[in-house]
Amino acid sequence: MLFLQLIASFFFFLLLPLLSILFLTRASASPPPSTTTSLPRSYPIIGSFLAVLANRNRSLQWISDIVQLSPSATYVLHRNFATRVVLTANPAVVQHILKTHFHNYGKGNIFPQTLKDLLGNGIFNVDGESWKFQRQIASHEFNTKSLRKFVETVVDTEIYDRLIPILSSAAATGTVLDFQDILQRFAFDNICEIAFGFDPAYLLPSLPQTKFAQAFEDSVQISGDRFRSLIPLVWKIKKLLNIGSEKRLRIAVSEVQEFAKSVIREKKHELREKSSLDSVDLLSRFLSSGHSDENFVTDIVISFILAGRDTTSAALTWYLWLLSKNPHVESEVLKEVNEKSEATAFDEVKDMVYTHASLCESMRLYPPVAADSKEAVNDDVLPDGTVVKKGMRVTYLPYAMGRSEALWGKDWAEFKPERWLEREETENRKWRFVGRDAYTYPVFQAGPRICLGKEMAFLQMKRVVAGILRQFKVVPVIEEGVEPEFVPQLTFKMKGGLPVMIVERDQKDFFG
Repeated sequence: MLFLQLIASFFFFLLLPLLSILFLTRASASPPPSTTTSLPRSYPIIGSFLAVLANRNRSLQWISDIVQLSPSATYVLHRNFATRVVLTANPAVVQHILKTHFHNYGKGNIFPQTLKDLLGNGIFNVDGESWKFQRQIASHEFNTKSLRKFVETVVDTEIYDRLIPILSSAAATGTVLDFQDILQRFAFDNICEIAFGFDPAYLLPSLPQTKFAQAFEDSVQISGDRFRSLIPLVWKIKKLLNIGSEKRLRIAVSEVQEFAKSVIREKKHELREKSSLDSVDLLSRFLSSGHSDENFVTDIVISFILAGRDTTSAALTWYLWLLSKNPHVESEVLKEVNEKSEATAFDEVKDMVYTHASLCESMRLYPPVAADSKEAVNDDVLPDGTVVKKGMRVTYLPYAMGRSEALWGKDWAEFKPERWLEREETENRKWRFVGRDAYTYPVFQAGPRICLGKEMAFLQMKRVVAGILRQFKVVPVIEEGVEPEFVPQLTFKMKGGLPVMIVERDQKDFFG
């Protein structure tokens, strides 16, 4: 297979200079490109490679525009050579691949190969019996009350012992903070405690660069860069030769895995000394239930760290920016937050319906995972009539779906939590949350692989929002009219971070 790829790439590289000249000539002879996207042209052999190349720096917005132009919100993109990928923002298609025909759409080869070094055979990187086995184990542990209580304790400790003091200091000194970095550090400490029972102390006043956190960041960033490579064979050759970014990835992943295994060995030693482990973190639970294979446990725990580190921090970054632009929404959230005591119990957090709705609305516009892809095991026909051949990838786009007029109406661009709410038929007319089906809003995936940590994510985010807004106003330091850029990694973040000033609230802020 690698030999065939090499041959194909050889001929492609021979053609590339000529194609580039033709492309640049056409570009220079043409008027400036319109801001309106049109369906890409496809040529023999190279397909729509020129259009892919031209839009490589705005690929998410480009492919989202393409599916919006398609009558069925589904489009078959001929990327290059014989490679075709189905792009969709159609809820019926999403339901088809994630639920109805789940058995026919798996990870395939590209996704596992690309993330193999980082995730190994962890739950997010496998299909079939291995996935089913890990899913059953993880599902059981995630549904225990003791783990939920442990998560509450970990989150609250991090908020009140670390996050609030840092914000208080910044407010007192007028320091500008990168809030995206702060939230990522917060999330990293949390998920390491929950997954490993280990505190990396990443959110300290000095904002340290710890070895494990930096190795994990490098591993995630370089792995994400592999997905964005126009010619994947390039990173594969770099890996084979152990050079450049692939050499850095090998070193970073080695550090992550060695650290994880050292923690596992310590806990296994402790388990041999006792009949059970005192901690209730995920690693301790796996080991105590008899799952002691070092590689298995390492892969699954690293997978959960990846999921827990980036998704909530990215979502909260965009959420706080949107609140700053929409004072009326911030006021409603603040009013609801003020109704809850500082010792907010889980069920009370669950009842923060306006806050919940505003978080859902933020993730509609800026989903942490903006696109997800599955590979067809056998030939198939999608509900809209699109023919899928064995081995083709079908990519659904939560980003495009969240910005679809057909799904959300003409006011889709508005940050409007009320679209998730309705008034109760009671005297006090309180808000009641009204969810959308998971195939219209697949931010947490859907079907058999729906995110196990969804409830924990909302618990964490609402507790963070309540903890921050009670005491502080977060003021972005961004030029008027400048929109932050949505940039791809394994999760989609804010380019350059979110610089903010922290302002202590007056008591009057709570009462309008």
